[in-house]
Amino acid sequence: MYLVTDHYQFNDKKFLSIIEEACQNGVTLVQLREKELLSGAFYELARKVKAVTDCYQVPLIINDRVDICLAVDAAGVHIGDDEMPVNVVRSLIGSEKLLGVSAKTVARGLEAQQAGADYLGIGAIFPTTTKETSLTSLETLQAINQAVAIPSVAIGGIKEDKLLQFKGTGIAGVSIVSEIMLAENVAAKVRSLKQKMIDVLEVQA
Repeated sequence: MYLVTDHYQFNDKKFLSIIEEACQNGVTLVQLREKELLSGAFYELARKVKAVTDCYQVPLIINDRVDICLAVDAAGVHIGDDEMPVNVVRSLIGSEKLLGVSAKTVARGLEAQQAGADYLGIGAIFPTTTKETSLTSLETLQAINQAVAIPSVAIGGIKEDKLLQFKGTGIAGVSIVSEIMLAENVAAKVRSLKQKMIDVLEVQA
């Protein structure tokens, strides 16, 4: 259960409280994604988020920014198609940190694996308002997972009522943004999502 953050219109106090509630109730990884913040503000926010995730022993992944990842000693970084080459990022962060790579095709998945990725983010599977991107079919998702040995998470427009569609696709988890960040009851939503994902993964086991 992979939470990808979005600040929406929240102040930092509310933003951090959502992350904390998610960590308390079963989120197993948090990715801090901030596309608009300048480096100084991103660094300060990352420090605050890491203080929360550290309390619950939840790994913090920084989206795109290798410098921020290293500056706050986050668990790792996730990069997209338009970032530095995977092998370059791996050389910068070293062997101990996690490296996630976005993939839409089998070729990209295999390339990322060969270059040192620890896991793939595959998608967007469903339409999403958080990022302009083309869609990846469930069939392609399954094909990528059959081709690579590293784990993957599905990303893009994922809601609770869509989770059962992932049965048999070979994913290790899902990345979720608005379904958690905008939930009226974050704790209940995370617990419900996690239970459904357990059902999906048990079918695949």
